[in-house]
Amino acid sequence: MGSVSFHTLGCKLNFSETSTIARQFRDAGWSRVEFPGPADVVVVNTCSVTENADRECRTIVQRARACNSAARVIVVGCYAQLKPEEIARIPGVSLVLGAAEKFNVLGFLAGLDAGDEPRIQACEIDQVNTFVPSFSSGDRTRTFLKLQDGCDYQCTFCTIPLARGKSRSATVAAAVSQVVELVQKGVREIVLTGVNLGDFGIDPLSGQRVETFTQLVAALNDIAGLQRIRISSIEPNLLTEEVIRIMASSSRWMPHLHMPIQSGSDRILSQMRRRYRSALYEDKVTLIRSLMPHAAIGVDVIVGFPGESDSDFQETVDFLHRLPVSYLHVFTYSERENTIAVELPDRVDGSVRKQRNRILRILSAKKMHDFSQASIGSIQDVLFEEEVREGFLYGYTPNYIRVKYAYAPELQGKIVSCKIGQFGSDGLLEITPLQVAEPIAYS
Repeated sequence: MGSVSFHTLGCKLNFSETSTIARQFRDAGWSRVEFPGPADVVVVNTCSVTENADRECRTIVQRARACNSAARVIVVGCYAQLKPEEIARIPGVSLVLGAAEKFNVLGFLAGLDAGDEPRIQACEIDQVNTFVPSFSSGDRTRTFLKLQDGCDYQCTFCTIPLARGKSRSATVAAAVSQVVELVQKGVREIVLTGVNLGDFGIDPLSGQRVETFTQLVAALNDIAGLQRIRISSIEPNLLTEEVIRIMASSSRWMPHLHMPIQSGSDRILSQMRRRYRSALYEDKVTLIRSLMPHAAIGVDVIVGFPGESDSDFQETVDFLHRLPVSYLHVFTYSERENTIAVELPDRVDGSVRKQRNRILRILSAKKMHDFSQASIGSIQDVLFEEEVREGFLYGYTPNYIRVKYAYAPELQGKIVSCKIGQFGSDGLLEITPLQVAEPIAYS
């Protein structure tokens, strides 16, 4: 049929969706070319979390056309839904597909020539009422499985509801079937992803809740042969005590949770229209620590939100400093069109935003160092990645500590019992493999 390449911007959810589109091309007889390369068709899956991601789309299109001036460039993803006309004006773009259309790339590609005028196929976001499950592929080490899409929250800084539509998801039965299939293919670790994963259970057509995330977690815990499973991210108000207790009592669920806080100031959380306050967040962290003392707890936090005073920021710093979390993902607020926050007064100066970002990144590095140091001398099962970089294999412990070991082919893609050693010169923990863990036989 021809050759195709793919380039993905943004989150793991996007990567899982790109993999699904790539499999559609493969099954239709297309050959895949690594990006950038002289492909006949280039699919760009975009993100629109920051202005930088928008600008990067233009650069990617230029790179694709530089490899093959006759290539048909197709742009999908969040940016494509939010600003299709803007993308269509980028020289070299042939087709722009919105949220409801992106999984039918092959259908819209039919009859599309490189010299044609750019075409846009994007319905209004409130008309999107389907859910397409997706999973990443490439090796058997770790797979990101999309089980939920869209969001019904209206946080004042976020464009995701405009780009992905209402919350909707797979069924528990469909999710179980998908995980069983991945386990049978030899996948050793599955990471559940979604826009608002904890809101799992809403039927795409009716918009009604028919199941819950707690039911999903319980069902997946009973799958025979499943070795490791993680939750990519979950809102603290949607993380139930029952889910935490299931994870704590299971050898399949990895002791690792990532919960966005966004701010330690309740005043700013209110301005953001977040559905919790700092006290609830702290209660969840306390419960996790009581049941899983060695669990990794990651945090998303935004600095420089409109109206964030010095005292608001200091409140965030103090809150995160005393909270027993493991690492931070720090985001600098950027203005997004069609959000409430862009109209709020008291914008924070750009230099102040950068300074606050640096302060929290330093705090994150210290927390991750202290968290990792506590594991020195312990014996843990490490899942090694198949990729080799500069003579080393890298892997993760159950509680998400990244470790490394000199390349040994017998360890690639395996779960290996290891003794955790000291920090290396690059700041990663070095390890001593003891034995390859046998796949767990579950009844």
